[in-house]
Amino acid sequence: MDILVCVRRVADTSENEIKLSAEGNDIERDELVYSVNEPDNYAVEEALQIRDRVGGTVTVVTVGGEEDEEVLRRELAMGANGAVLISDEAFTGSDGRGIANILKHFVQKGHYDLILTGVQADDGAAQVGGMLAAMLDYPFASLVNSIAIEEDKLRVAREVEGGNREINEIELPCVLSIQTGINEPRYVGMRGIRQVSSVVIPTLEAGDLGIDLDAVGHRAAKVERMNYFVPALGQGAEMLHGSREENAEKVLELISAKGGVR
Repeated sequence: MDILVCVRRVADTSENEIKLSAEGNDIERDELVYSVNEPDNYAVEEALQIRDRVGGTVTVVTVGGEEDEEVLRRELAMGANGAVLISDEAFTGSDGRGIANILKHFVQKGHYDLILTGVQADDGAAQVGGMLAAMLDYPFASLVNSIAIEEDKLRVAREVEGGNREINEIELPCVLSIQTGINEPRYVGMRGIRQVSSVVIPTLEAGDLGIDLDAVGHRAAKVERMNYFVPALGQGAEMLHGSREENAEKVLELISAKGGVR
């Protein structure tokens, strides 16, 4: 089975103090530490486990700039067979629909039985997987937390409201958005990253994929980020400061004071 996993480089919230930009329509990015989008890492791990069970290949792809090679190399060190960077100045400002359109053209240049994405990335919209499936006219399932291979079909479980799971059969080729917790992504050490440091990662531009420049970038974007803000504290809200253990004690005290713990 040939599997494509779409990944993205995002700001690592565990390594950064996130601040709003002066304009208020983005975050300050100059000093940020970046890493692979966490849900995408689960998608790569799931692809590797499927490949190890049934054979085939795993390719990772991202739409970005030269600096985005670092997440591709990390996934190569994790065990992916190949990686591709799609990069063009014309892609700057693309919204979810634009990114999905770029990926659609890439998919149509190859042959993939299964396409995986993380459930969502840093903008939280969770759009690209579903839009990509619609553009390719492929079946789609989101919030997937279990995959079983059944000949030319998959049996997938997905999260639904109330803590329940929904089981579906889905034909290949298809697109799945993977939920975190589906597996435990394997550890990647510096030795593994050094081993793939010299691997040549091909870079494809808009012309290589036959992409209409009027369908991507700022001009084609239907969604514009207007404003970022920190929500005001609601009445009675209290911010806790301290270690995890200290805050846990404070939470228990607050709940107990309100009659929640007896």
